[in-house]
Amino acid sequence: MSEEASDVDRFLALVAAAQGRDTRLTSIQAGLLVAADLGIARDSRAFARILGIAHSLVLRELNVLAEREDVLQIVKRDPRTMRVHYTLPPRDET
Repeated sequence: MSEEASDVDRFLALVAAAQGRDTRLTSIQAGLLVAADLGIARDSRAFARILGIAHSLVLRELNVLAEREDVLQIVKRDPRTMRVHYTLPPRDET
């Protein structure tokens, strides 16, 4: 198995695990969280491009996540490109 296929399999396994922990998450929402956690993508346009998903779908799912408390934080919105930069909230170190 190639390293790239292995990375994809790992990403998909982490997405499935995130959905297992929170059944309200869609696959795109879980992917956004995993991508941010791994440093793969921290903005909507990059996530859409990397995964080959329409940016409008990513924006919709990102906005749903942003409405939930403590899931992710919107850092910046670019009105010209519609790109939304986001980050995960700090983890509790308790």
